Amino acid sequence: MRNVINEYLSQFDLDIRKSHDARFVDQKCTPDIVCFMADCVMNMVATKPVFVINDVWETQYFIQNTRVIFNKPWANDKKAYNEYNKVLSQPLKLLAYAHILNVEMVDGALTFSVANEDLLDYISRKDRNAYNFLYCYFMKVMSDSGFMKYFEEYAKDSVDNPVAARDEIYERYYRLINGNTPSHSRLDIRRMFHKVFNVYAAEHHLHGSNGKITYYSDLMYNKKNWRDMDKDKTVTRQEAMTPDRIEKQEAINTYYVQKAIALIRKIHTVSEVNDSWGNGEATQVHHIFPKSQFPQIAHYVENLILLTATQHNTKAHPNNKTQQVNKDYQLVCLLAKADTIENSLLRFGDKYYRKESFIYVINIGLTANFSTGLSFNDIKTKLVQIYNAA
Repeated sequence: MRNVINEYLSQFDLDIRKSHDARFVDQKCTPDIVCFMADCVMNMVATKPVFVINDVWETQYFIQNTRVIFNKPWANDKKAYNEYNKVLSQPLKLLAYAHILNVEMVDGALTFSVANEDLLDYISRKDRNAYNFLYCYFMKVMSDSGFMKYFEEYAKDSVDNPVAARDEIYERYYRLINGNTPSHSRLDIRRMFHKVFNVYAAEHHLHGSNGKITYYSDLMYNKKNWRDMDKDKTVTRQEAMTPDRIEKQEAINTYYVQKAIALIRKIHTVSEVNDSWGNGEATQVHHIFPKSQFPQIAHYVENLILLTATQHNTKAHPNNKTQQVNKDYQLVCLLAKADTIENSLLRFGDKYYRKESFIYVINIGLTANFSTGLSFNDIKTKLVQIYNAA
């Protein structure tokens, strides 16, 4: 998908020296927040194709989910106005600068509409998709602004002296923004550049703004795995979970699982398993590895498969007992999903699935150690061997 994103962005000149706009990025523009805001817009535009920030703010989808995901006060709490104004406005302005949204000033209010629904939909589906978009977008802005050479210098110089190399690129970015935009606060400019700099660092496995090697998970606004926070390492997660935390985790899981299920329903119309029970309408999105046993992979589309009601209720779960899993049919589902993912990658690239994520799902579900270098044929062969041995 990055080639699709790059091709779209190539139409536009995003040079900061010409736009004089430092707000092509801002502090709340992390992959998970950008993904969430894109999701909120996608859930609203069918009924409201032209909208202002307050329109998103007032949707039940935003009010309910933002409280769950980001652990904030209710969105209609007036005391939280400033915080929510940033969460809403900054990602929308970023998407407008990137020409994913259109924006104009109407009666004193920023008024948005969708310019590229396909890319907005892609960004809205997964945090990883939003990351892919942000990397392409940030690099396009930096390239158009004549700044990429400083990232390349940083990549080389940071090997021996990451602190000095970081200070140098931050100083050069300050000069770029200070000299070409109305933004002059060194602190604000530094905070905004963190978002660009850390995405580059994560992509190239370099030291980030905190002086440490930066990873994809470090980029998230909601990056703490709350299930492990304050947990004594000698107790299990279940023992450490308070009722409030269990409830919160279930709410978070529900949001991400429902998003994944919606994507499966969108991209598949018939059963993914071609057997004698596969005739008829495919209405059931089935967790190959049950979400009750494997909550950490419950929201992976690579762990979800579209089945008919007969396949789901008689084969995947014998006698419709959803707590029971037919291991033989679990293998059938995994083999079918491998074919689905391989075909999707050939047709659409990584728009919907990632082989690395499928391997991760298998390794978690089977306590295995499959390599991401395996071909799909090798994956299927090893799966058959594991299930036959069991």
